[in-house]
Parts: sequence; structure tokens; C-alpha cells
Amino acid sequence: QVQLVESGGGLVQAGGSLRLSCAASGRTFSSYTMGWFRTAPGKEREFAAAISWSGGTTYYTDSVKGRFTISRDNAKNTVFLQMNSLKPEDTAVYYCAAAYKGYTSRSVGAYDYWGQGTQVTVSS
Repeated sequence: QVQLVESGGGLVQAGGSLRLSCAASGRTFSSYTMGWFRTAPGKEREFAAAISWSGGTTYYTDSVKGRFTISRDNAKNTVFLQMNSLKPEDTAVYYCAAAYKGYTSRSVGAYDYWGQGTQVTVSS
């Protein structure tokens, strides 16, 4: 089993940057594909980015391409989401998720474990 804890959220002005971190427990972190999802007020949870177990493959939703970068440090059991050029529409609760030996999927159902979320608010 994997436990995930997100951090790094906060309030930022449009055009600013934030770096989210997700720390994972367990000794098999390198066997998990990791994803970042977000839930905006009044909307369903949506995919933002994913990274393969090795870090060699990344996948982004169109709305964050060129602005967000997902990365991981398997030695520290941590996945990151660097968010630049933030927009008010990026305001959401951001969740990290883990899929055991999974593909870099954009589907919520493909992930086995979820963190509790961290709030990101972008003011205009």
C-alpha cells in the first residue's frame, strides 16, 4: 500500500509559479506511475499530468502543456509538479495519485492510491 501526502499549494497571482510536491510512503515507489489531477469548484476531477515509473515518459493535458512540468525523484519517493505562468483557471485542489505498474493514463480509474489534496488559488 502507498500513502501520498501533497504539499506546496497556496495563493499566487496570475503569471506566478508554484511547485507542488507529493511524498510517498513504501519501498516500491519506483514501480508506480504517478499522476497529478485537479478539482476546480463545481467541476469534476480532471487530469493534469502523469509520469512513468522511470521518469522517461511524461504526459500532459493540453491546457497545461508548456506551463507545467512533472518530475520525480525515486531516491526520495517524491513526485513534483512545477507550475509556471499560472492562470486563474488553474485554481483547484490538486491531488497526486499512484498506479502500480500502470501506464501514464489520464483516467481517474487507472490510479490505485490518492493523496488528500492541496489547494492552489490563482488570483487575477
